Amino acid sequence: MSTNAIPFKSARAAPKGQQTKAVIIDAALNLAAQIGLEGLSIGAIAELTQMSKSGVFAHFGSREDLQISVVREYHLRFEQEVFYAAITAPRGLPRLRAMFANWMKRTSVEIDSGCIYISGATEFDDRPGPVRDALVESVSIWQAAVLRAVEQAQSEGHLAAKADARQIAFEVHGLILALHYEARFLRVPGSIERAERGFDNLLERCATPTAPLTSKASSSTASQAPLKRVR
Repeated sequence: MSTNAIPFKSARAAPKGQQTKAVIIDAALNLAAQIGLEGLSIGAIAELTQMSKSGVFAHFGSREDLQISVVREYHLRFEQEVFYAAITAPRGLPRLRAMFANWMKRTSVEIDSGCIYISGATEFDDRPGPVRDALVESVSIWQAAVLRAVEQAQSEGHLAAKADARQIAFEVHGLILALHYEARFLRVPGSIERAERGFDNLLERCATPTAPLTSKASSSTASQAPLKRVR
């Protein structure tokens, strides 16, 4: 065999290994959404993907590594669907509305499938370690993005400069948490519409006379009420 064949075979083997790892992470992500990160195990994923335990272990040296990979993959998908999809909207209130609309769209699906951010916070809130660190980092990045969008809406003159940006971001996050509790746990009808109304009410309190009333980039799951302006 020529020496040129060795690097050629290695180059071809890498993508296959990456594809296999992606299949494992996808299966683990779907399972974690249903039963939580604590329900993940090398054995469970091996059975789900019809692989050997040693085959799964070759890609993830431990259950903890698998859990962290799932958290990171969830974060990447969340960013793509919620954050990056809203970047095309104009800065300020239109972008903030687009982010919330995307978040609501994803949440409406996760009411049935489960949210790893929320279930993970329950599982690891008092358990220090790498998995908790990965969750905290992911959630913190998203919260910072929401805060930045609120601050941009203030700098664009859409939200009152005197408004507390952190309080607004806190309440936006709170609406999503309340929605999960009401819709997923209590199964209360109309929870999505109430969350959307809560978001509109929040903006009504802080909007300026120059705030855009609507945004074509923002399409919620329910009809959007017109925004009242603060005088």
